Amino acid sequence: MSYTQSLEQLRELRLHGMATALDGILTAKQSSHMSSEQMLELLIQYEVDSRQSRKVDRLTKQARFRYSASIEQIPASVKQNIDSTQLAMLSTCKWIDEGDNILITGPTGVGKSHMASALGAQACMLGYRTLYYNAQKLFYNLRLSKMEGTHRKLITNMAKADLLIIDDFGLQKLEDLQRLDLMEIIEDRHGLKSTIIASQLPVAAWYEVIGEPTISDAILDRITHQSIRIELKGESLRKKK
Repeated sequence: MSYTQSLEQLRELRLHGMATALDGILTAKQSSHMSSEQMLELLIQYEVDSRQSRKVDRLTKQARFRYSASIEQIPASVKQNIDSTQLAMLSTCKWIDEGDNILITGPTGVGKSHMASALGAQACMLGYRTLYYNAQKLFYNLRLSKMEGTHRKLITNMAKADLLIIDDFGLQKLEDLQRLDLMEIIEDRHGLKSTIIASQLPVAAWYEVIGEPTISDAILDRITHQSIRIELKGESLRKKK
C-alpha cells in the first residue's frame, strides 16, 4: 500500500492527527531516520493531541463565552483582592469535581466577567462541559423557550453542564416565573454540578433581587452552602485603558 493510500485511509477512519503527522513526516523526508516504533509513537501522540485540541475547541464554542480569557491573564493583585494561591487552586478545577460554586462580586469594571470567562475557559481546557449566560439573556431565553415548547429541553441542558456561568446577576429584580426558573436550575445542580455567579451586588443583596422570601432562602441556601467567594476590589479596569 502506498503512503498516499495510507493517508486516505487514515482520513476515512477520521484519524486526522495521524494523517497530518504522516504527511508532515513524508514531506520532510524524515521517515528514513525513524524506526517503526518511533513513527508509531509519534503518530499516536499526534492523534491524541489532535483529538484533545478538537475537544477543547468544541467545548469552548458550545460555552459561548462573553470574553476570550484565560487564567494566565489574571494577575495576582492585593489591590484587587486576587490571591495567587487561590488562583492556582481554581486552575486545577477540582472544585468542579466537588460540586462547589463560585460567587464573584465587586463593583463595575473590576473584571468579574473576565474572571468568570477565564475560569470557564480553564474548565473547557480540562474537558468540562461549560455553559455561559448573561443573566438577562438567560431569563429571556427561558421565557422564549416556554413559547416555543423547548423549555424543558433548555432546563435539562443546563442541568447536564459540568459548569454553568451566570454573569451580571442582579441588574434587575426577578419576576415570579424567573425566580421559579432559577430555583429549578439551582435545585437541579445542587451538590452535583458547579455554578459560577458574577454580580455587582454583594451576596447579601441577592435576597432582595430574587424577591419572595421563601424562594430566596431556598435558592441562596443552595448557592452559598458549598461555595467559594471572590470579592474583587479596586478601580475599574476600563478606566485604566
